[in-house]
Amino acid sequence: PISTLHAQENVLQRVLQLPVVSSTCQTLQRKYSSTKESHPLMASVCEVYERGVQGAGALAMWGMEPVVRRLEPQFAVANNLACRGLDHLEEKIPALQYPVDK
Repeated sequence: PISTLHAQENVLQRVLQLPVVSSTCQTLQRKYSSTKESHPLMASVCEVYERGVQGAGALAMWGMEPVVRRLEPQFAVANNLACRGLDHLEEKIPALQYPVDK
């Protein structure tokens, strides 16, 4: 069965899709990639860090799954409230709809 949280709008996905946020993330990704390409030592350190974060993230998700299932109704309510708050912010702050360079 589809969980309540996945069946409805996800506030995190909405925030990441805002032009101001997505353009900022793209800029940071480009700078990160160019830094790794320019500095081989930094690239090796970053790769070790990336692997560690991926492993820690997977372990955390595995450990949190039972808690997330139990708190899913509360997460759904919080997500709904956050989406309403985001609706209000998008209405009051039109700049959120433009990339950072604009």
